Amino acid sequence: MEFKTILFEKKENLAEITLNRPKAGNALDADMSKELHQAMLACDEDANIRAVLLRGEGKNFCLGGDLNHFAEHIDNLPFHMKDIIIFLHSAITKMARMEKPVVAAVHGNVAGAGISFMGAVDMVVAVDSSTFTMAYTRVGLSPDGSSTYFIPRLVGQRRALEMALTNRRLSAQEALEWGLVNRVVADDELLEEARGLATQLANGPTKALGTAKRLIRNSLNETLETQMEYEAQAIADMARNKDFAEGVTAFLEKKPPKFTGK
Repeated sequence: MEFKTILFEKKENLAEITLNRPKAGNALDADMSKELHQAMLACDEDANIRAVLLRGEGKNFCLGGDLNHFAEHIDNLPFHMKDIIIFLHSAITKMARMEKPVVAAVHGNVAGAGISFMGAVDMVVAVDSSTFTMAYTRVGLSPDGSSTYFIPRLVGQRRALEMALTNRRLSAQEALEWGLVNRVVADDELLEEARGLATQLANGPTKALGTAKRLIRNSLNETLETQMEYEAQAIADMARNKDFAEGVTAFLEKKPPKFTGK
């Protein structure tokens, strides 16, 4: 696959997707939206890919939507924005729903769709100099990209409202305390830390990780009894997998397991 606005690389069982519009702060335009959709679909369908790392090139992870791009289509902007959002939301769905874990490595300023990506992925590693703001209402827009779904679930409704209505800028430490990120590291440690985490997940029991991801994602929409029934069905399904047999054998033999994702 060849892309104009992103880089896509497979390293053994890990896929690395890099937002690659550094001069625009990796802001989202129509091409990037479509290419992210294609890349995430490829990750979802490729059985050899068992985890995904999402990061940004240049000074910033992602500054949201490209306002200069929007201005070029001002005469037909609602139609154009819907066209962008169809592919953006498809990419977001794949991040959240695919079996493979998705890790984001974020740095610099993060705004708009960048915040949405952070909500949709499974784990976020950030640098201690990063800042985070919703930014939508600052230019008279409402949030998109799943941010009104995932962000309240991560930080709580009151804090999500504060982020959306006031565009409060969070430091990396505040984002960690609020639950928006998992880890905060020094700038020069970001890729090593994020790649290490993504590689660890890529070498894990993929079906079990994907099932745990699905159960947790869906849990807020279920009753206790329904959720426990889903858990019971899922753990029985996992017991059929080769990775479970490998995990038990490795535990009993006191050696590291070698999972294959099967």
